[in-house]
Amino acid sequence: MADGVQKRLQSELDKFQTVQKDVAKHIGLRQQLEGQLSENTLVKEELDRLDEGAGVYKMVGPTLIKQDLTEAKQNVQKRIDYIKGELKRHENVIKELEKKADAHRETLNKLQHQFQQAQVKAAVKS
Repeated sequence: MADGVQKRLQSELDKFQTVQKDVAKHIGLRQQLEGQLSENTLVKEELDRLDEGAGVYKMVGPTLIKQDLTEAKQNVQKRIDYIKGELKRHENVIKELEKKADAHRETLNKLQHQFQQAQVKAAVKS
């Protein structure tokens, strides 16, 4: 019996560790998105300070290309909206993964308890 419990315990531990790695990966991606959001928000603030006739240039490869100010503002706003959507998506994924991790943690605790009881019974028998 202890062997079966030990195998289930190891399997559950592997699942738990996989979920933990996924959580860490998504947290890293979320942090990256937060950095991009902050960057784009600063760009939007800078563009909002410019006069309507100001020259705005966009880097395309190694060259700078003149871009219309309203077009630049729209592009930055679209980017901000997209990043916010991605942030929400990652938050939801992180919440789901944390729920899975909690479920695995509970199962691990139960299995550890069963394993310890099986060891005690085996020790008493011998």
